Amino acid sequence: MGRLDQFMEGLDLQHEISLTDIPEIDLYMDQVIQLFENHFKDTKRNEDEKILTKTMINNYAKAKLFFPIKNKKYSKEHLLLISLIYQLKGSLSISDIKETFQGINKMIVEEESFELEPFYHSYLQLSKENTVHFKKDIQERAAEVDKEVAKLETEKSDYLRKVMLITSLAHISNLYRRAAEQLVDEIMEEQNGKKEIK
Repeated sequence: MGRLDQFMEGLDLQHEISLTDIPEIDLYMDQVIQLFENHFKDTKRNEDEKILTKTMINNYAKAKLFFPIKNKKYSKEHLLLISLIYQLKGSLSISDIKETFQGINKMIVEEESFELEPFYHSYLQLSKENTVHFKKDIQERAAEVDKEVAKLETEKSDYLRKVMLITSLAHISNLYRRAAEQLVDEIMEEQNGKKEIK
């Protein structure tokens, strides 16, 4: 891909809602939407794309992806969970996300000792590491694609290089998604008492 550095810069990979981005006060739905829109606006593919809408939040609530809100306001814990849901929704189904967070929601509601912030902080740390690994990996994938396309000896090499990189990245994405789904299935088995929880 000749302009790999420029391509990587255009991906805008450093977008996560940090703990300091979230106010200590509870927010109404419109304020939640505004927070996400402001924070993730640079990640949109086009102007029509919506980051978060009332319908999305209502659907998440109906599907019980997060514990019930009080007085039409969303707490810091709700915002952290919505942020995690936002990251997962591109890879997992709503039912898989529900199964994934069911135990966390239960711990938040039933165990006053459980704090979501340290968990979320660890998630952010892993996200930074993932970004570093991703940048290295995509450079390696692009180099492998270049080698394969060079064997084709065609005038359409730039186009075919992009198509091959798209298919390669989509394949890797599918492998990671399948691994994540397998872990969701394990959580479901554990919650149903079919498997010993470790």
